[in-house]
Amino acid sequence: MFSKVLVANRGEIAVRINQTLHAMGIMPVAVYSDPDAGTPHVLMAEQAVALPGSTAEETYLSISKLVQAARDCGVDAIHPGYGFLSENPEFARACRDAHITFIGPTPESMAALGDKLHSKDIALAAGVPVVPSTPACLPGDPVAVEFADRWGFPLMVKAAAGGGGRGMRQVNRQADLGGDMETASREAQAAFGDGRMFLERYVANPRHVEIQVLADGSGHTIHLGERECSIQRRHQKIIEETPSPALTPELRRRMGDAAIAVAREAGYVNAGTVEFLLDPRSGEFYFLEMNARLQVEHPVTEAVVGLDMVEWQIRIAGGEPLTLQQEDIQPRGHAIECRIYAEDPYRDFVPSTGTLLRWRPPSGPGLRLDSGVSEGQEVSIYYDSMLAKLVAWSPERDLALRRMEAALSQFLVLGVVTNIPLLRAVVGHAQFQQGEYDTGFLEWNPAVTSPFISGDSRMMARALAAWASRQPVGQASQQAGSDRPVSANPWQSAGQRRLP
Repeated sequence: MFSKVLVANRGEIAVRINQTLHAMGIMPVAVYSDPDAGTPHVLMAEQAVALPGSTAEETYLSISKLVQAARDCGVDAIHPGYGFLSENPEFARACRDAHITFIGPTPESMAALGDKLHSKDIALAAGVPVVPSTPACLPGDPVAVEFADRWGFPLMVKAAAGGGGRGMRQVNRQADLGGDMETASREAQAAFGDGRMFLERYVANPRHVEIQVLADGSGHTIHLGERECSIQRRHQKIIEETPSPALTPELRRRMGDAAIAVAREAGYVNAGTVEFLLDPRSGEFYFLEMNARLQVEHPVTEAVVGLDMVEWQIRIAGGEPLTLQQEDIQPRGHAIECRIYAEDPYRDFVPSTGTLLRWRPPSGPGLRLDSGVSEGQEVSIYYDSMLAKLVAWSPERDLALRRMEAALSQFLVLGVVTNIPLLRAVVGHAQFQQGEYDTGFLEWNPAVTSPFISGDSRMMARALAAWASRQPVGQASQQAGSDRPVSANPWQSAGQRRLP
């Protein structure tokens, strides 16, 4: 087993990996950019290496800097986390060339699955249905126009490389096709260094369901059940749960078998996730892609199967066999995850920056918080706006929902705008509570994404901001655009409660 591992990431996932490394008796090594000096993932590591610069390109996306840091520290392996270089085959190859173990799949299978069109060929070879699509193309390519003429609108424009909703657009009419492809191509080029696109037939009102798999070096592959990921904004997930309210035992078995078939066809090793679009009316499902990395939402799977997936990633990368059999996986209870973002859900999800003046997460039975921030930390413009992931578990879905509702209502964040009000609105919505939702939930429920703040709540928010920033309440109120001065103590209406 490894003695020292460099975590080539930041934030909550770096903290999460460090925790498992410590538990396994392995020394974690952190890397950090200039804005991340002194952040939790750096402070909890045994050793930390500065990557001079502020932007992702200068630091966490620099293969040469990361490999050099690993060499200088004498590590045995590198864990990429998710995002950044986690699905970059060149990074995995550079690690191999430097005789450093990459904790993840081989660069060959990563390259095959990273190209969305090639991965569809793998799925077809495994006997798994896919959504019809074009070959890879660039804006203005005649093949895009021909495909649109054949299938009609709406259509989906997607990046051939990468994921996470970047480079993805829904095109609703012929007049928008060229412009949407240009925009998506530029976004994909900036995010992944590859501007190739493809068009895909639009599947109306689908559910997004993914299957977690584990595979060792001898080809032994199992799945750990599904995750429902249909609550999304801009094609990026914000709430996940397991088990999915949409799956029957038979459908769960079929999708699990399909995920294993894709992984085996790709010669996949380590942890990965096979994503599907599900038509809940017909029960038909279509392969979307396979993510060759640890998923953001892996905690909900851990909550119900009782496994540490990072530990299994490390053990498999170290050459250990996967001793688990499919019959050993017996999910228990229900888990829901909400992603806490520093963004304004009522202003087109624009990111919010600033200092975390107060950071008071909830705690209680069945709750788990994966976070990479601390009070007083600066939330910068340079990286993804996710602050934390809140997970609620219970033997029954109804109680898990109630635990999540209570936890979100107790989550105090001051200094930046967050999406917590939106999460509360979704979790409390009757349609979500009944498990009857799809990827268009936010689009079909505009009331959820519309702010509703009473006068009393607005007064309380101003008072909290003034208290946190040590400003006079009247000054804070006027800065917030109040139309009248505050003449009374705003805490009089708050009762006698003492704030943390």
